[in-house]
This record gives sequence, structure tokens and C-alpha cells, in this order.
Amino acid sequence: QEQLAESGGGSVQSGGSLRLSCAASKAINNGYCMGWFRQAPGKEREGVALIGRAGSTGYAVSVKGRFTISRDNAKNTLYLQMNSLKPEDTAMYYCAADSSRYCSGSWLVRAYDFWGQGTQVTVSS
Repeated sequence: QEQLAESGGGSVQSGGSLRLSCAASKAINNGYCMGWFRQAPGKEREGVALIGRAGSTGYAVSVKGRFTISRDNAKNTLYLQMNSLKPEDTAMYYCAADSSRYCSGSWLVRAYDFWGQGTQVTVSS
């Protein structure tokens, strides 16, 4: 059973930055596809950024150019660097891992079988 643990959330003003971390030893070591998702109150969970087995990345249109996903294999940690934050980025952020053998990075929530508890990001105007 994989354990994912997010950290790094907080409250910032519009235009600020945060870096989220996700401790994920098994997922990183096994080369799972991973992603960052977010869920705002009253809205569905949505994909923010993905990283595939070989390190290819993908971003939601709303965050492209502002957010960067990365993976540090030595530290078994997934990151999400968030710059130029906007109030609409306010949400609970989750990291997720897809252990399927042929994963390629999916935007579908149901594709991911491991999830962290989430970390809150609040951006004020």
C-alpha cells in the first residue's frame, strides 16, 4: 500500500508562490505515473499537472506557464512549484499515483489508485 503525504500548502496573496511536496517513496521508486489534482468547494476534483513514467509532463490550461511539476528520485518526493498564484487557484491540492503497468499520465481521477490527504492552498486578492 502506497502512502502519499502532501505538505507545503498555506495562505498567500495573489501573485505569490508556493511549493507543494508529496512524499511518495514506493511510487517514486516504482516509477508510477503521478499527478497533482485540486478540488475547490462545490467543484469536482480536477487535474493540475501530470508526470509520466519517463518524466514527460502535462499541465492544465489554467496553470500552464505558472506551475511546474517535478520529481526528485533521490528524495522520493514529487513537487509542484506554483508561481503567480491567483485567487481561483484556491483549493485543496492532492497528489496521486497511478500504479498501472502501462500508465502514460491521465487526467482522469479514476485512473489513480493512491491519494494523499491533501494540503490547502488559499490565495487572497
